[in-house]
Amino acid sequence: MSSILLFNPRATNHNPRIPNSLLSIAASIDNLHKWVIVDGNLETDPWQTIESHLSTGNYTYFGCTVMPGPQLKQAIPFSKKIKDLYPNIKIIWGGYFPSNQYNVCINSGYVDYIIYGPGDNTFPQLINALNNNLPIHHIKNLIFKSDGKIIKTSKEELLDLDQLPKLPYDKLHTFYPLSKVLPKTYLGKKTIAYHSSFGCPFTCSFCAVVPIYNARWKGKSAQGIYEDVKYLKEKYGADSVEFHDNNFFVSEKRVVEFAKLMLHENMNWWGEARIDTMDKYKDESLQLIRDAGCKMIFYGAETGNDEVLKKMDKGGTQTGKQILDFAARLKRFDIIPEYSFVLGIPANTEEQVNKQINEDITFIKKVKAINPNTEIIIYTYSPVPTEGSEMYKNVIASGFKFPETLEDWISPAWENFDLRKNPLTPWLKPYMIDKIKQFEVVLNGYYPSNSDIRLSKRKKMILKSISALRYNTGIYTFPKEISFLHKIWKYRQPEKEGF
Repeated sequence: MSSILLFNPRATNHNPRIPNSLLSIAASIDNLHKWVIVDGNLETDPWQTIESHLSTGNYTYFGCTVMPGPQLKQAIPFSKKIKDLYPNIKIIWGGYFPSNQYNVCINSGYVDYIIYGPGDNTFPQLINALNNNLPIHHIKNLIFKSDGKIIKTSKEELLDLDQLPKLPYDKLHTFYPLSKVLPKTYLGKKTIAYHSSFGCPFTCSFCAVVPIYNARWKGKSAQGIYEDVKYLKEKYGADSVEFHDNNFFVSEKRVVEFAKLMLHENMNWWGEARIDTMDKYKDESLQLIRDAGCKMIFYGAETGNDEVLKKMDKGGTQTGKQILDFAARLKRFDIIPEYSFVLGIPANTEEQVNKQINEDITFIKKVKAINPNTEIIIYTYSPVPTEGSEMYKNVIASGFKFPETLEDWISPAWENFDLRKNPLTPWLKPYMIDKIKQFEVVLNGYYPSNSDIRLSKRKKMILKSISALRYNTGIYTFPKEISFLHKIWKYRQPEKEGF
């Protein structure tokens, strides 16, 4: 029986959530091997905790989940240090970053194996093979190096989530009180983070999910989701849920079944969806969802330009008119649409890029005029290595390059790259980025986020009054007075810190 240390690198300084990706791995090995979880979000000095375990000599494997952005700051140096101090420990990474940037990870010399996609079968099979000196080439969802070549095995069919073992919440509670990962949010006082499905059935050319799942989706049953939520409510006092699925609302039938089960639980919930999918929902389904506690839904609006939407290859029927009409429709049901927009899409000329930014700013203001409660999330476009997509080909042709070493990903120039705030993209000029950021400040002043629970009504009124002239006249340059209030009141942007 092996001992395995599972590490969740720090992703946030506020409101840590249940580490679902690690818990799914822990569930897959729970009766086979000893395991511990170290959560970087809950440790003052996670390295000290990691080393206190590894120095016992009892651990053979170090498993690390790695999302792009903040988690790299601990995942990279800690993994490198482990390989230096404990060279016999095998280091296994999973998550979107190594799945999409596997070459630079494997070539680093200190990441031994990568699991791309679900690891519920792959992880225990890999541990068994390594323990017993068995071949690993047949294990699916695996990336590794053999004879100097990087091997990427075939993708596994998506698993039946209802047949997977329950997540070991109670054992996680022995490492960290579960109350620490059930934070107070806009939704409630103790919010569950939950995954109910794998993948997404669409192929947006800017999405990190696409290279991993290739338009595949599979969801847990409504009854199975409800049982898990009910358990966390009854045992740990949870009162709300964030569904962190890539696309929770794929199936109207499943969502309606779940909503019926939740009708009398008095729990608020949130999830991610597509506008063109949910616009097909019946009115009675939308009303039921709201009655069952659904308070807000995140949508990738992306842009109001139909031609750019086609270039993004969203794979559906979304249009600028539909984005506006749907915001109005949700207003009738008191469901807050949370629309994200991606500004700074590459184009043939500088003038075209700048023109599109201006048009998107105008479109965002149209959305707000139709439904002022719409939450707006603004990202600056950053490339995703979706092989074969037209957009990515254009990105590479422009001269853009990802970092060539793993350490470069945590250099000052790149550390904010995957928050899409400092994209280092050749087609975006400094004045364009300034325009996007300055409009965002004014927008967040005139329409402060509803999800910032620390911002009082009085403060929101002050922000709105100070921002009104700029917002209404389109004078967004150097909004220092708004930025000052955001800073002293510690305004929280959902795209950076969630709820």
